[in-house]
Amino acid sequence: MALPVPPSSAARGTPAQSRRPAPAAASVRGGAPGGGGPAELPAVHTMIVCADLPSLAVSAEHGQLTGRGLEGFYQAGRRLLSRCVLRVAGREPVPVQGRSAAADRARFVAVVRTPGDVGPDPGVVVERIRTADGTERIILRSSVPRPLRIPVEITLGTDLADLGAIGAGRPGPELPASVHDSGLRWTAAGAHAVVTADPPPGDALASAGLLRWEVELPPGGSRTIELRVRTERAVRSAGKTGGCPLPGVSAEGDDPRVRELFRTSVDDLRSLLMRDPAHPSDVYPAAGIPWRCGLAPAEALWAVRAALPLGTRLAANTLRTLARTQAGGGGRIPGPFRDAGPHLPAGCTGVEATLAFPAVLAEARRWGLPEQELAELLPAAERCLEWLRTAVGEDVYLRDPGPGGLRRAETQAHAHRAALLGADLLDSCGRPGADGWRQWAAALRRAFREEFWIDDRVGGRPSAALTADGRHVPHLGGTAVHLLDTGLLGAGQLAPGLLDKVQTEQLARLLGSPSMDSGWGLRGLGAKEAAHNPFGHRSGAVRVHETAVAVSGLAAAGYEKEAGSLLRGLLDAATAFGHRLPEMYAGEQRTADSSPLPHPAACRPAAVSATAGIHLLATLVGIRPDAPAGTVRLVPLSSAPLGALQLSGLRVAGEPFAARVSRLGLGMVEEAADGLQLGV
Repeated sequence: MALPVPPSSAARGTPAQSRRPAPAAASVRGGAPGGGGPAELPAVHTMIVCADLPSLAVSAEHGQLTGRGLEGFYQAGRRLLSRCVLRVAGREPVPVQGRSAAADRARFVAVVRTPGDVGPDPGVVVERIRTADGTERIILRSSVPRPLRIPVEITLGTDLADLGAIGAGRPGPELPASVHDSGLRWTAAGAHAVVTADPPPGDALASAGLLRWEVELPPGGSRTIELRVRTERAVRSAGKTGGCPLPGVSAEGDDPRVRELFRTSVDDLRSLLMRDPAHPSDVYPAAGIPWRCGLAPAEALWAVRAALPLGTRLAANTLRTLARTQAGGGGRIPGPFRDAGPHLPAGCTGVEATLAFPAVLAEARRWGLPEQELAELLPAAERCLEWLRTAVGEDVYLRDPGPGGLRRAETQAHAHRAALLGADLLDSCGRPGADGWRQWAAALRRAFREEFWIDDRVGGRPSAALTADGRHVPHLGGTAVHLLDTGLLGAGQLAPGLLDKVQTEQLARLLGSPSMDSGWGLRGLGAKEAAHNPFGHRSGAVRVHETAVAVSGLAAAGYEKEAGSLLRGLLDAATAFGHRLPEMYAGEQRTADSSPLPHPAACRPAAVSATAGIHLLATLVGIRPDAPAGTVRLVPLSSAPLGALQLSGLRVAGEPFAARVSRLGLGMVEEAADGLQLGV
């Protein structure tokens, strides 16, 4: 069936200044198919990461920076300091605790026994407060009842290496230092790093990278040394300047974990925000730390979509940034290929982002995107739909670009959502073509329900893909959750899904089975499938974003038992990870005495896992706004799987919004914009 011809408008022309490439996402995980295997990445799952991009600090739990692996302070992807080893009274302090204090800050505590100490009790506590912006405060506290005069030494060093090279196992040699002001300075290939100290050291030895003090501690007193790491080079990167578009929000409930999960999720998202260097008013989320500290179009769109309860500003900024990357007049957003696991070739994330763009814009409008921003972004959404029309042609399915003609189930789900929400957007804005998109979406549903479904004795399953000659790719994986993710239309209604009622019920049963539900979240590939690997990032590991999409999709379809099981498993995993969810972790089966196993190559924090916490809690409350119509509905989970829950500080129609759900699953709006009609 032919798709509708989009209207001829300014959407067809792309200004020359809009044709620049997408901001690159720093990645060392391997590229497109056909390239070499991924680099052997240093393990980071035990590291403490402080982030406020483009600034970053990576530390081991003991707090000393030894230069091993990824340890160090970074600015815009360059390591400014790799070694910062502290000695007090001639010895390294004994570490007792290292932990994150916030997304951009970590606290390390160690103790030192002084020569006059009697017995095993240490007399001096050393606290180190390390922040992503390159500041470290070293506080020495004495419990000794006499004055102490203690030598303090800090050994510094760096290689000024690029993060990608370090991740690929190619760090540079440590560079010679020179004395500079009240600290040390390093230079290589036009890059500079300077460490200054306050108070200034009593002695500085450049040849050894050593700063020395003689610190006098009164009885029960303390002294502080502050180090500041900076670069002398102007950093022309997508760094943050000015305010952050995220509001102050909070969550309270019967389950005390929801408060920390919500706070950490928003904090992590804030730490990942970057500014487009050419358009510094536009902020977007980087994909994840430490491997992808840049823009990944598809993941950025999924992240800002999940964060719409916090307001529409971040979504608008991200959409504007991606609109400028649309290739020529074709409309497609560029994006790298992404590994799809052992059963399918790598998929193009640019296609995924192009299909997500009109859907995210349409939902942002429902949450209260200002009309001026909508008018600015609508032509880019029309270009995305035009690209979809051209890519599909006379077919009913969207095939992979290039030879092969593979038709992926998740791609059809993204295209179906783009068509329905795009039609809603066109109708709302008085643009032609909406009826044609709805007709094509209906044809896609009919064909998909018949041709993508594999019947068997236990109820069947959706095919992961159809080959060019119509053969099924029959494995069951986490990408099937996108078949349940429909999208928000007007009056708080959800768009129809690709599956019929019976097929949806069967998919819900499969997603809730032990093969898919690990007890910690949804596996990326069923445990009974060929080539299953619990650590495989597309072949069995739990991917947090897919689990969150499964929870919301199952809840919307009425399968609260399965949704609640995945929700509780993910919340338990979040607790085990200190509420900072990684993008993925091992899909090992949960037992009574087990805990989730981290994946050594996972980004943490990551944009899609940070916003998953926001998405999950918003799903429990069931907020369905229609700001243009002046209405908002609550459709909470009637089972109230976490008991009573209250969310405050959200934004609907540009104004503060708060809602709560009782232990009986009853929703109530507690704060909303004047004039909003409320319904449950």
